[in-house]
Amino acid sequence: MKKKNFLYFKDLLSKIEKRPKTWLITGVAGFIGSNLLEFLLSKNQKVIGIDNFISGHKKNLINVKLSIDSEKWKNFKFVKLDISDLSNCHKALNKKKIDYVLHQAALGSVPRSIKNPVNTHNQNVNGFINMLIISKKLKVKNFVYASSSSVYGDHKSLPKVEEKIGNLLSPYAATKYINELYADIFWRIYKFKSIGLRYFNVFGKRQDPNGSYAAVIPKWINLIINNKKIKIYGTGKTSRDFCYIDNVIKANILSALNNRILEHKVFNIAAGQKTSLNKLFLIIKKIICKNYKKYSLDPLKKNFRKGDIMHSHANIDKAKKFLAYKPDYFINEGIGRTIDWYMSDLKKNDK
Repeated sequence: MKKKNFLYFKDLLSKIEKRPKTWLITGVAGFIGSNLLEFLLSKNQKVIGIDNFISGHKKNLINVKLSIDSEKWKNFKFVKLDISDLSNCHKALNKKKIDYVLHQAALGSVPRSIKNPVNTHNQNVNGFINMLIISKKLKVKNFVYASSSSVYGDHKSLPKVEEKIGNLLSPYAATKYINELYADIFWRIYKFKSIGLRYFNVFGKRQDPNGSYAAVIPKWINLIINNKKIKIYGTGKTSRDFCYIDNVIKANILSALNNRILEHKVFNIAAGQKTSLNKLFLIIKKIICKNYKKYSLDPLKKNFRKGDIMHSHANIDKAKKFLAYKPDYFINEGIGRTIDWYMSDLKKNDK
């Protein structure tokens, strides 16, 4: 099955390389957006990217430019735009020829949403509706958007299946679920099809290790590299289904190029594995100690954070069935690749 999925994906890529399409990526300067940009440009695609730099970084776009052939970089057009302003969206994108939309723009982080729910709602909900309206007007072939595993809330069953969700635990989770509801309404009323991808703890190169809302993997890598103590919220038995960035890129491309789904559907995108925070710490520490430097500090245990969930583990059968999705990278290899990238990036910055 893995070989069959690989050949199917490879065949899709071959087809679009021969006949390039135009893609719109929202949140293009962010972690996931910039990785999608790099991948699509490398496949000879034309990309329009938009970002307001609230959470995205110009350095991510510079990094992509340095990694891409100069001729392929010419296929990228950047528009600075806040998608929460519908009139500006119309001005910037009106009459553009766009085949596919990959909507990644959002204010992430559960703690940030608890601290400022209004900003999170404005960017994640108002911005989302605006992009649905624009995409519908432009008659794009497929609209693919980033949802989140946070919509499962306090539902205790594992692994998580798309049809069973619990009580939402944060404003961020609420915004992502509202997105799914609006996408479904746009299908039922306007027959505008879309695919939502419920990401499970994505990690990889270009993920910001700094700031109060940094994700756990880049933050820990950065702390261990700099020989600083890390914090674990809870006992360390909290678990997540960590998903390497290349799996997410694959899921987005498969979704955009899918011609069989003619409605609104939502899929789990993950590795399909459960890893505790204690185990994650040991994996990161082992790889860094083996290949780069020694680290002997024990984690500092802190109180469990409000809005977090104890366990997260995805059932990805639905994505396998409808999207031909299957993860190519699991936690150990993904962490190894991520650490190598951060160490390489660190050397570049030191020069």
